[in-house]
Amino acid sequence: MWWQVALVVALVVVAAVLATVDVRADARDGAGERAEAVAVSVADSPEVREVAVDADLDVAARSARLQPFVERVRRDTGTSFVVVMATDGTRWTHPDRGQIGRTYIGSRDAALAGGRVVETYTGTLGPSVRAVVPVVEGGDVVALVATGISVTSVGEDAADGLRLVLLAGAGVLALALGGSYLVARRARRLTLGLAGPELARMVTYYDAVLRSVREGLLLVDADGRVQLLNEEARALLDLPDDVVGRPVDDLGLPPGLVRLLRGDDDVADEVVLTASRVLVASVRDARAPSGAGAAPAHDAGRVMTLRDRTDLLALSDELETTRSLAEALRSQAHEQANRLHTVVQLVEMGRSREAVELAVDELAAAQALTDQVVGAVAEPVVAALLLGASARAAERGVDVVVAGQSRLDEGALDRTGTPVRDVLTVLGNLTDNAVDAAAAARDAAGGGDALVEVVLRADDDGVVVEVSDSGAGLAPEDAERAFRRGWSTKGDGGRLHGRGLGLALVGQAVDRLGGRIDVSRSDLGGACFAVRLPAGPGPSGAGRADAVVGAP
Repeated sequence: MWWQVALVVALVVVAAVLATVDVRADARDGAGERAEAVAVSVADSPEVREVAVDADLDVAARSARLQPFVERVRRDTGTSFVVVMATDGTRWTHPDRGQIGRTYIGSRDAALAGGRVVETYTGTLGPSVRAVVPVVEGGDVVALVATGISVTSVGEDAADGLRLVLLAGAGVLALALGGSYLVARRARRLTLGLAGPELARMVTYYDAVLRSVREGLLLVDADGRVQLLNEEARALLDLPDDVVGRPVDDLGLPPGLVRLLRGDDDVADEVVLTASRVLVASVRDARAPSGAGAAPAHDAGRVMTLRDRTDLLALSDELETTRSLAEALRSQAHEQANRLHTVVQLVEMGRSREAVELAVDELAAAQALTDQVVGAVAEPVVAALLLGASARAAERGVDVVVAGQSRLDEGALDRTGTPVRDVLTVLGNLTDNAVDAAAAARDAAGGGDALVEVVLRADDDGVVVEVSDSGAGLAPEDAERAFRRGWSTKGDGGRLHGRGLGLALVGQAVDRLGGRIDVSRSDLGGACFAVRLPAGPGPSGAGRADAVVGAP
């Protein structure tokens, strides 16, 4: 602030000095003009002309006739002297009568030539601003009139102007200092008391941090308008360049994100689904810090950090599948060991025929399952998924059947352009949910069959995945909510990422590809999920809510 004060004082002082010089110059110019006007008036008076042309009058006579007149003029006009003189400079009048008859001191050549003289000159009365004009009669210069104003008098007039200048300068200085103080105080409030170098360093470092962190950062104010975001957040949420200043409700963000940003509670590691990503969001209130001269700390809005967990979730699903398959393999290994021991004991007991029949039956059952799946689904990746799902379901007493109308030839996904990963996401999650529903319904009924039927087809329009179960089905009001993140009819179950995510991922994939989901009552008694994934990439955001129809 001190440099501002010094600059303001310097400007005011310079302005005051320039104004002082200007006032003094104006005072001298004004005095010269006033002296010239008085001299012209005296030179034009009849009394002066009459005395000047009368050759019979001597100096004393001329003085006697003109001295009273010019003294009256001098007093009335406030001039220092009015001197009427002959063309040779002999004074006829003067405020000091002792100077009458003596020669005028000053320039008069221009006046003798018919012009006028305006100058500052030091005469018998001291320095003065004076004017000399001719008295003209018949075209000839017959006398001269000199009128002067003392420099002291001019200085007094200038001093009056200077006092006004100084008062104005003092007022301007006070206003400038007060304004500088208020501006500096407001600047300190806005910058939280940080000086220029500190503010520049902070902005530089903050910008570097925002660009370098791998998490997305989004800050909204108390009105829900975006105030700050980094490039990672822009990429994760597919936001346009002009997002700053716009309300979060107008950005097309997932409802879950908008709810978190508009809420009041702190949230840690909440899973949120967008059209193409699985994000983990943490939200807390943003507090504006207090600083020197700044307002007290207060709520500044909400700040959200985002992490992309799409790949991690895919890996966790694969790990969970692998773990389930490993458990199934261990269980099957145990069962096969028991059966093998049985076959061995039958051989040792001499019952070879019964041993062969038991071994053949086991092989036939395993081969029948493989033949059923591979015969209908020649796409190797999808077939492997179904075989693994069937093995896991069998351990829980649930039969997974691939319907006879299924047909998915090898290379069908390449021909339709449907991403294999999305097909696996839809089929895997729908099958897992169906197995869970069928097993739960059987356990609730105290026994009975638990069935899951899968239909897979590929045509020129895309791929159809249809999964039916013998579970309890879905209520009409639950059919649409089932595809929202976090909705589930089951407990956590020890899963790596909890429940309520499988159908949400299905909806996300369908949304991204522009497909359709139909939910209805299955012939097995439970729910039937029919998903159509169109050929080629579909438009993002095809409206999942509109696709859920025919709920039981």
